Amino acid sequence: MTPPDSRSVLPPYTVGLTGGIASGKSTVARAFHALGVCIIDADQISRDLTAPGQPLLAAMVAEWGDAILSENGTLNRGHLRSIIFADPEARARLNAMSHPLIRAEMFARARACADPYVILEIPLLVEGGLQNQVDRVLVVECPAALRIERLCARDGITQVQAQAILDAQARDADRLAVADDVLPNTQSPSQLAESVLALHKHYLELASRR
Repeated sequence: MTPPDSRSVLPPYTVGLTGGIASGKSTVARAFHALGVCIIDADQISRDLTAPGQPLLAAMVAEWGDAILSENGTLNRGHLRSIIFADPEARARLNAMSHPLIRAEMFARARACADPYVILEIPLLVEGGLQNQVDRVLVVECPAALRIERLCARDGITQVQAQAILDAQARDADRLAVADDVLPNTQSPSQLAESVLALHKHYLELASRR
């Protein structure tokens, strides 16, 4: 199965939600979900496709060996991340084998959603060139220093490791260049909820015009 090459096969209106790692995309996605919006999470699809017994996990083991597996046979994401962020060629090989499958499943799930609009939560939207396959791009913005702090606390890694992860992703300027909407994630929880509600109403209006 290959990813669609046209928005004509997508639901009535699609919003690509993206942002740098630890910017708060999941927090924003949960706020939209609380409003009844269908959320398609590319990271969750990745986890589904790399579960034990899945062909993608077998391909990854064939490429990097059993060392990327935990004792229970599940993918050791921390170890794999240490490999791919230290080796751009390894990262490119992983992207080549995983991204087409993730995209195909993501768009299949989106097509099955009957809501007025659907949010595709895609951390690597810009890196994957998917901005032209959605109707609108929403970027969650958060200062790099705060993202590094969050990433270290969340994953128990050093600042050097966290910075390497940020450096491997698209620049903030590249994401902002394709953004239709920008949502700062330095607001209070109540302010963020208000901002999400305003965007929700706007997206419903845009969807109704199609």
